[in-house]
Amino acid sequence: MSGNSAEYAAAPANARKEAPSAMTSQPGTNLDIEQDAGGDMHLLNRTVYNLTWRGVTVTVKDRKTKQLRNIVDNMEGMVEAGEICALMGPSGCGKTTLLNVLAHRDTNAQSVSSNVLVNGSSVPLSTFRNISAFVEQEDSLIGSLTVRETLDFAARLSTNSSVLSSSERLHRIGSLLESFGLRGQANTLIGTPIRKGISGGQKRRVGVASQLITSPKILFLDEPTSGLDSVASWEVINYLRSVARRNNLIVIASIHQPSTSTFNLFDKLLLMSNGKPHYFGPVSSVADHYAQCQYPIPNNTNPAEFLLEMVNTDFTMNPAYAQQLVEWLQNSWENSAQCAYVYNAIMSAEQQGYEAVSAQLAAEIQRPSRLSLIATLLHRSFVKSYRDVVAYGIRVAMYTGLALMMGTVWLRLNTHQTDIIPFTNAIFFGSAFMSFMAVAYVPAFLEDRQQYVKEHQNGLYGATELIVSNFLIGLPYLFLISIIFSLISYWLSNFAPTASAFFTWVMWLYLDLLAAESLVVLFTALFPNFVISLALVAFANGLWMSVGGFLVQPTILNVFYKYVFHYWDYQKWVFEGMMVNEFSRRVYECAKVPGGGCACMYQSELADQCQITGQAVLDQFGYETGHMGRNVGIMLSIVVGYRLAAWAVLTLKKN
Repeated sequence: MSGNSAEYAAAPANARKEAPSAMTSQPGTNLDIEQDAGGDMHLLNRTVYNLTWRGVTVTVKDRKTKQLRNIVDNMEGMVEAGEICALMGPSGCGKTTLLNVLAHRDTNAQSVSSNVLVNGSSVPLSTFRNISAFVEQEDSLIGSLTVRETLDFAARLSTNSSVLSSSERLHRIGSLLESFGLRGQANTLIGTPIRKGISGGQKRRVGVASQLITSPKILFLDEPTSGLDSVASWEVINYLRSVARRNNLIVIASIHQPSTSTFNLFDKLLLMSNGKPHYFGPVSSVADHYAQCQYPIPNNTNPAEFLLEMVNTDFTMNPAYAQQLVEWLQNSWENSAQCAYVYNAIMSAEQQGYEAVSAQLAAEIQRPSRLSLIATLLHRSFVKSYRDVVAYGIRVAMYTGLALMMGTVWLRLNTHQTDIIPFTNAIFFGSAFMSFMAVAYVPAFLEDRQQYVKEHQNGLYGATELIVSNFLIGLPYLFLISIIFSLISYWLSNFAPTASAFFTWVMWLYLDLLAAESLVVLFTALFPNFVISLALVAFANGLWMSVGGFLVQPTILNVFYKYVFHYWDYQKWVFEGMMVNEFSRRVYECAKVPGGGCACMYQSELADQCQITGQAVLDQFGYETGHMGRNVGIMLSIVVGYRLAAWAVLTLKKN
């Protein structure tokens, strides 16, 4: 038994790390904050001493054999405050699944059995989310925000203003920027596909800092060094190590093939293969353990690389031998003294039961109110909307171009009967293609949804806050688009030249865009994939065009499409409203024939005057006047229905 192993066996006694007496506590918060000479912020964790887990088993159904199998099999371990632990193993060994179980996140597994305890006690899910944070493998950051704004919004979403005042929040943000070496990039954008921002390593640090701003006691990270070179990887892990030391933070990170210098930054290692444990304990004792197993780590060799090659059964010239070796190493671990020490340390921590966490934290932590969360999300969306041209800037340009094209193609139509069909075509084009081009909103909402998933799983807010804030931020922009489009196209095409007719047109166009964007939100919430969402939104709008009443008149539309799709097709109500707005207000001239007669395309009571009433045109479609209030109500119901459906999808979907 090595000295490190002995220290590990006595872990519970060592877990009680007391703060220096010079540090002072700020009343009203769940944190003790000290600003030292170097500008660092110390978050003293007096509540969480350790995180233990045992008997963690995750069962799934194999896609090929349809048989149940364990992708995580009887895992156990213990990490104490101030330590950083690495979960390591070949791809597909169950690292991320185990991390999700420890973080109390969904795994989409057939069954999960586990005993994950904080300070030797079970903690309610709501409390666990209050004391923990999870950093995703992908950088789910809003590219159009600056580094400082990212931290600021994270703080405002996580902490009630009565607990953390504005000055305290700014102080905490400044301290984190200093601690993570980001002060020089504080006012730099994260970066979008169009605008260059900070580097990959800096994004990782921002991702971690945005979780630390919520002052968690336990931090989980999924592949924090993925996609980074060895220098950037060392930089990220070194920051995590220093933050854990200073703040008595428990850090658990899955990692794949770190460099030697990065590997040695970790305090503890959990090595996995085929879902089973091969080693858990101090990184400094890894060499001793495998030397005892008669597989010593060669000198001048990256130990992490050596261990991964040894337990990998996917890429080998002799799969049978590799499998036997892995099984032998796993059995060697189960029969080792170190494994016994791990078990004894876990049981000792459970029996010790330091203190109950839930009651204390329930009193300490106060989340923002729902209205406060909606206001913060609305503010963040506003900043994003005017900086990120993808959200609304490109769409404004697209719709302006569409208005110019429509106004110049259908230029200065008149009230002769030959222009009745062009008028009808222009109305269809203006309404249908405006809603069709809402597909441009898909990438913007995809980013919002990814951010929502991350923040929702960290317990910050729910689907209600996202849907309400997303709807509200779109209202002024969509109205602006409706006005710009109408000011250009309406007068160029010479629709009914009255103020009331113009604003009625604007209203229908506005409702059209609200419904179209709500449809985008629904499909993108249901299928968070750019290509799938784009295809479904395009298909739905194509269907609405087909059954909306223009291509096939409602009076002769196929019964199936009429009763299954036609009446809840928002394009149908917009087209009908615009047709009534145009043709119920005007009279059209019939064609003159030689000899003084008239040839009218539509028969009406004005035929003897060589004119056509607009109602005669509406009769061909089965449209009547006097139903605008009802039709507007139906449109609003469709908009609300799409939003409620999106809310239900986000509420029921687990990721």
